Amino acid sequence: MLARFAEAVKPEPRPLKDEETRHLAALLSRRRQLSDMIVAESNRLGPAPKKLHKGIQKHIDWLRRELRLVEKDLDDNIKSSPVWREKDDLMQGVKGIGPVSAMTMLAEVPELGRLGRKQIAALVGVAPLNRDSGIRQGKRSIWGGRASARAVLYMATRSAVRWNAPVRTFYERLIAKGKPDKVAMVAAMRKLLTILNAMVRDNRPWDPTLGLAPEHSC
Repeated sequence: MLARFAEAVKPEPRPLKDEETRHLAALLSRRRQLSDMIVAESNRLGPAPKKLHKGIQKHIDWLRRELRLVEKDLDDNIKSSPVWREKDDLMQGVKGIGPVSAMTMLAEVPELGRLGRKQIAALVGVAPLNRDSGIRQGKRSIWGGRASARAVLYMATRSAVRWNAPVRTFYERLIAKGKPDKVAMVAAMRKLLTILNAMVRDNRPWDPTLGLAPEHSC
C-alpha cells in the first residue's frame, strides 16, 4: 500500500535531519515539556490544600531550574554553529520573531530557505487545502503539517500583527475586506513564513519591503 501511494503521489524526497539538528529538536521538545509541567503545577498550586503547597512549589522551582539549563543548552548549541547563529540572527531581526520562534524554525523546519513558498507553507501546515470528495466541494482549510512549528508561528504572528508594520497592514487589509479573524491570521502566518523563507534563502537581513508582495491564497 505504501509503495502504491508513493507511485501515485510521487512525494518529493527530503533529506533526514542531521544529528545536530535532531539534538536541537530534542532539546526544544524538552523545553516545551518542562514549560507545560510548570504551567500544570502552577495551576495545581492554588486549589491544593496548604499542606501540599510546599511540595508543589519545590517541584516548580526544580522544573524552572531544569528549564534554565535546557535553554542555556539551546543557546550554546546555536552559538556553536556559525550557520545556525547566522540564521538565528536573521530571523530575530524580524519584529514578532523571538528566540523560541527562531529556535523552532531551526530545529523543526530545517528546510526553511530551501523550498518554495507554497512548499514551505504546506510543510508547516498553513497552506489552504481542498476538502473535496467526488462531486462534493468542501471549504478550503489548513491541516496536517508540523503542529509544534505551526503553534509557535501562530504566537509569533500574533505579535507581528501588533508590532510588524507590513504584516499588520496585510492582516488589517484582509479584515477590512470582511475576512474572519481566523482566516486573516492564517494568511498572516503564511506571509510571515514566506518572509522568513526568503530571508534565509537569500541570506539577507529583514527588509520591510519583503512583506509587501501580494498574497494570493487567502
